[in-house]
Amino acid sequence: MKALLVDDDVNLTRVLAYQLKQAGYQVTIAHTGQEGLQLFKQHVFPVIISDIQMPDLTGIQLLEKIRQVDAQVVFILITAYGSVDQAVKACALGADDYLTKPFSREQLIFTIEKALKIRQLESENQLLKQELADRFKFDNMVVHSAAMQQVMQIAMRLAVSDSTVLILGESGTGKDVLARAIHYNSPRKEKPLVTVNCPSIPEQLLESELFGHVKGAFTGAVADRRGKFELADGGTIFLDEIGDLKPELQAKLLRVIQEREFERVGENQPIKADVRIIAATNRDLKKLVEEGKFREDLYYRLAVIPITLPPLRERKEEIPFLVDHFVQKKFPDQKITISPQAMHLLQAYPWPGNVRELENVIEQTIVLSGKETLDADDLPLFIRSNLPQTEKEDSEALPLLPLIEMEKRLIRRALSEAQGNQTQAARLLDIPRHVLLYKLKKYGLQDEK
Repeated sequence: MKALLVDDDVNLTRVLAYQLKQAGYQVTIAHTGQEGLQLFKQHVFPVIISDIQMPDLTGIQLLEKIRQVDAQVVFILITAYGSVDQAVKACALGADDYLTKPFSREQLIFTIEKALKIRQLESENQLLKQELADRFKFDNMVVHSAAMQQVMQIAMRLAVSDSTVLILGESGTGKDVLARAIHYNSPRKEKPLVTVNCPSIPEQLLESELFGHVKGAFTGAVADRRGKFELADGGTIFLDEIGDLKPELQAKLLRVIQEREFERVGENQPIKADVRIIAATNRDLKKLVEEGKFREDLYYRLAVIPITLPPLRERKEEIPFLVDHFVQKKFPDQKITISPQAMHLLQAYPWPGNVRELENVIEQTIVLSGKETLDADDLPLFIRSNLPQTEKEDSEALPLLPLIEMEKRLIRRALSEAQGNQTQAARLLDIPRHVLLYKLKKYGLQDEK
């Protein structure tokens, strides 16, 4: 790795250059700040080590000029004991660290490598954030039904606001995915998204998990701890399965929403909460309110803008697209296709576990079959045995028909399933659209409604 060493002390630069070369660095030396700046403009240096006191251009001035061009290069300052205050201020201006004379070879190398690791972690973190933002863009979500298009339109409007959101829907419908999409398309996307699964946290620890605690607040509280609301400062907190929240914590959550502040367990000092709240539940909160199990005032605070995700059985036209999505997600390097018969079975099944169950079935079927084309027989028995009796009878009768009649029946069924959409029908039949058009014309089916 290349390093630029800038110092007007010739003897010191000779020693430091030798130590850096021993550690594997390719060292370029500059004896003035201006010379260092010129070399930086001409070459790429991942690491710059500069003295803070130089006659023509100080280390801090060099830092400021370099940071105008490159925010990622590691910049280490060398300072005498009396200039430590200057070095600390320089860190606020963008220096990664500083070394106080005299320092050992080990201190020099350790300081550089520590700064490089921090830069690498920051870069990886930024990359992960970008990947998450791309993954949860509304344009990348699988939406092919009128009901889900309406949900997405509401979600897109909500994303740019700061309103509290309540997401309703059965387990497995994708409430957590929608919550992430709202966050990563919001002005808070650069700040944390903190998820709290309310039922998974022991009741006696839930308040501490949400609001934090101070040392000695209860048995086992051996140190201060920040809660989820504090960790989500500036970002979003996602309260999953909010319907399972205990009544005493419902009151404390209501205070956070109303007053935008909370207190750690064992402390009376209020902490401001700059947090957007997204809650979700698979339970009927209105019914819980009527039964006295959920606070009515909290319900109306949460349900400022409720969104209901429809179950998969009410949007079966999305199943082929979801299947394609899961195949690409789980097996990106394999060319896997689903036969029309298998797809028909998948669309006929009611999916009590919704999208999550569909994803699990697709992964399980592909792994266990080891095939690139999945047939009806490859699907789990509970899906194969789900066809209505009339369809079972039809399928048993099909082999007794001439091949042409079988094709006609399959084409008619595919068009019916696709509601007349020829592209979708061709997809269900696993044939190119032009082949379907040819067969429609060949069998005189193009004018059938």
